[in-house]
Amino acid sequence: VQVVESGGGLVQAGGSLRLSCEASGVTAAIDSMGWYRQAPGSQRELVATINWPDGSTDYGDSVKGRFTISRDSAKSTIFLEMHMLKPQDTAVYYCHAQYGSVWYPGGYLEVWGQGTLVTVPS
Repeated sequence: VQVVESGGGLVQAGGSLRLSCEASGVTAAIDSMGWYRQAPGSQRELVATINWPDGSTDYGDSVKGRFTISRDSAKSTIFLEMHMLKPQDTAVYYCHAQYGSVWYPGGYLEVWGQGTLVTVPS
């Protein structure tokens, strides 16, 4: 499985932006996909994840109520709708896919995208 992000850019505080991430390869083995971000000098943190079988979602505390993760299963693509953006949302956003648990009971494989930069100037 490989993942490729798109949609980053510069947006003013209070604005909105949409990120996309398309998976390719053995997408039938995907267990979950999600978004993480890393700001300069900070550790990578969870933004949002979506469980592939049932579509259930999880969000990091700092984005709850402002960001929404969704998916197009047929296209093996996830989206991140970001609203009310703040300067502290500035980071490189990474797409992540966890897959292969059907092959490795109790284990899994994972892949990261190259990242896409989101900048919200103060």
